[in-house]
Amino acid sequence: MTTMRRMTVGQALVEFLAHQWTVDGEHRERTIAGTFGIFGHGNVAGLGQALAQVNASEPALMPYHQARNEQAMVHQAVGYARMHRRRGTYAATASVGPGAANMITGAALATSNRLPALLLPSDTFATRVADPVLQQIEHPHDPGMQVTDAFRPVSRFFDRVQRPEQLYSIALGAMRVLTDPAETGAVTIALPEDVQAEALDVPVEFLQDREWHLRRPLPEAGPLARAAAAIRAAQHPLIVAGGGVLYSVAEQQLRRLAEATGIPVATTQAGGGVLDWDHPQYVGGVGATGSTAANRLAAQADVVIGIGTRYSDFTTGSRTAFQHPDVAFVNINVASFDAYKHGTQLALVADAREAIVGLHDALAGWRVDAEHAERVAREKAEWDAVVDGAFSPSGLALPGQAEIVGAVQAASAPEDVIVQAAGSLPGDLHKLWRVRDPLGYHVEYAFSCMGYEIAGGLGAKRGLLADGDERDVIVMVGDGSYLMLNSELVTAVAEGIKIIVILVQNHGFASIGHLSETVGSGRFGTKYRAYDPQAANFQGDQVLPVDLAMNARSYGLDVIEVAPSPTAIGDLSAAIAQAKASDRSTFIHINSDPLRYAPDGEGWWDVPVAEVSDLESTRAARAVYFEQVAAQRPLLGSSIPEVRS
Repeated sequence: MTTMRRMTVGQALVEFLAHQWTVDGEHRERTIAGTFGIFGHGNVAGLGQALAQVNASEPALMPYHQARNEQAMVHQAVGYARMHRRRGTYAATASVGPGAANMITGAALATSNRLPALLLPSDTFATRVADPVLQQIEHPHDPGMQVTDAFRPVSRFFDRVQRPEQLYSIALGAMRVLTDPAETGAVTIALPEDVQAEALDVPVEFLQDREWHLRRPLPEAGPLARAAAAIRAAQHPLIVAGGGVLYSVAEQQLRRLAEATGIPVATTQAGGGVLDWDHPQYVGGVGATGSTAANRLAAQADVVIGIGTRYSDFTTGSRTAFQHPDVAFVNINVASFDAYKHGTQLALVADAREAIVGLHDALAGWRVDAEHAERVAREKAEWDAVVDGAFSPSGLALPGQAEIVGAVQAASAPEDVIVQAAGSLPGDLHKLWRVRDPLGYHVEYAFSCMGYEIAGGLGAKRGLLADGDERDVIVMVGDGSYLMLNSELVTAVAEGIKIIVILVQNHGFASIGHLSETVGSGRFGTKYRAYDPQAANFQGDQVLPVDLAMNARSYGLDVIEVAPSPTAIGDLSAAIAQAKASDRSTFIHINSDPLRYAPDGEGWWDVPVAEVSDLESTRAARAVYFEQVAAQRPLLGSSIPEVRS
């Protein structure tokens, strides 16, 4: 006879989640490491009560963490998941209405990055007895539609627990998607506030430990043989490594393949860390924010071996990066959706690590020819010299961002983690940051979400601490992104979690300001300046008297201000050393010159320019755009190389 326990839906769900385990080979860890929650109307009596009850009886069963913003809760879960290579994450609960709505951006970020996060937004009464309730959205044409329905297009799994008995199938379905490498992303269970507090008899089997074994599918023999034949026939092959290599824990296998064959390796933003920067086969980032080495080799490549990449427009240079007339793509991905991109006929739907091992064996005895190997070495050496020059201090009172990146690079330890997400910093880091550890580079760029940096960095630090790893997490953030979402600094202080935040102050949106110039809009609306009522714009010279260092100090952080001076870069290096020696979170503020750009990597990004305009600057930009778009290719990779005798 099945043993039953009388519990509320909230209590049953919390205890269920506490007993879920991810297993990856010999590795086993809790799938849901804890729960973030901001309580309010909708979840305080349901999940809030359940978490309080667990905390009173067994605090370690489901640890609870406060947050200051619902979006930031999801960002923390994503940062944690990245550090744990998608094998663990957090749950996040929010109240009805605005609390739930605040999480939607985080859900979109998790799904676009293929990183797991469990979202538990509250919903209005399932019974509709008290209708409408506070914070309810009313649609006369569809009374059942609520804020939580907005999670549907940004979630990999969505369901609503309308009746207590539905909890079992919904919770199990959510866990299946959360732990599936091909399906994972934001997983959303909407929980009406009355249902959360309703009781049901729960079978104890539902509450016992359950293991979710990660799928690591092997490559099929036929596709593997065709892929190997295409590579053997190539004269100028190139590997484009994405985040899938890291999530498959395949960096060692990739290194073996690159060393055995001599094939150069370029990386996407998510793939940073698959090889150390000074490895002979590593040629840097590829695409719109890539290096000249990677982009020149990409332009010549006749076979592109994409491993664990979703081929975003930045990676493909908006389909201008790969210029060989008969370029073919060998796409290795656990998700067929990504494996078949660009119309390839050489898709390998398989785990990255298993496919790399298969290719290594199938390519035994084959190497790129001496001419291609020499070209790879030459392009790498040239780009490394360019980066050396970009890192050289200018001695100006306001250093360029490349100099700042160089100073952070030099002052950090090889194992430290750099975290970034939006603005001009991701592009500069992709070009310039010299990654020295597989987990050392964490730039969220699938969604490029302003405001991710601090919350994501805090989540990354949580992930490291959960493994007993004390390395430093260094968050670099511009003032524009900082102003979007900085409240989780309070969370770091409250829990005594150390992160180092380096704020690059340029008084505006530096990245979009530059982009605005390229499309002929003259940085309109991108400067932080006082409003000019005569011109009716913000284009004047009066810089706002905003003190972000004081803001961080008010949160309780240690603050170091680097004053504008010819020694600013040296002062920054000293500040980082001081921050690393401390056991407290430290905020370092430095001013920069947004008009001093990082070196050009010869990549391109398609941002359309107005076809007609009264502005001469826009007309000039349109002419340049017309020339650049001519290199764009509407179809890539459908051909298969002929096997040479």
